[in-house]
Amino acid sequence: MKLALYYAPTTCAMVPFINLTEAGATFETRVLNFRAADHMKPDYLAINPKHKVPMLMIDSERLTENVAIQVWIARTFPAAKLLPADPMQEIKAISLMGWFGSGIHPHLARFNSPKKFCDAPGSEEATQRLASAMVLEQLGIAEPMLAGREYFFDHFTAVDPYFFWCFRRATQFKLPLAQFPNCQAHFDRLAGRPSVKKLLAFEAETLARHAAG
Repeated sequence: MKLALYYAPTTCAMVPFINLTEAGATFETRVLNFRAADHMKPDYLAINPKHKVPMLMIDSERLTENVAIQVWIARTFPAAKLLPADPMQEIKAISLMGWFGSGIHPHLARFNSPKKFCDAPGSEEATQRLASAMVLEQLGIAEPMLAGREYFFDHFTAVDPYFFWCFRRATQFKLPLAQFPNCQAHFDRLAGRPSVKKLLAFEAETLARHAAG
């Protein structure tokens, strides 16, 4: 089986990178430079008209959408235990990832690129303010879930890197996150995992190459 992950630095494509690493999978990373609009070029649009990352190429099959990719990784590499073994807990893990993808990620996108959501003159500040409020509300929901816990479940799962990305993105926008000590502790804990360190080193190298042209 040949795996290729289409990835762009700082994006949520870091999630499958981390989970594939946790699973011990052999995979190629195909980097897109969003600043150079690689994702909008004909070659990429021909294989992924959604023009997003991540996309996982599994031999000749193309799989998009983060939740689906994480479930595929977990089921293909069961020894990594990237989803809980109990069926109800597994469904709850998938539900959490769905929430990250639909309830947190879109508001981070609005904060990052307000003009994509409202192009009315002078609307950027209001769009970001509303997006910020929604992100903080969602993190407030996550905060008690992590009280007294290392991870969202009894052990590390695919859920944890996805939330790591959400919280990291929030830190990049300088949101007031001190009110979420459990989320911060989870973030710090994840940052110490070898798989995450590998991802962050790869990201730094990639960004340096892009900056150098």
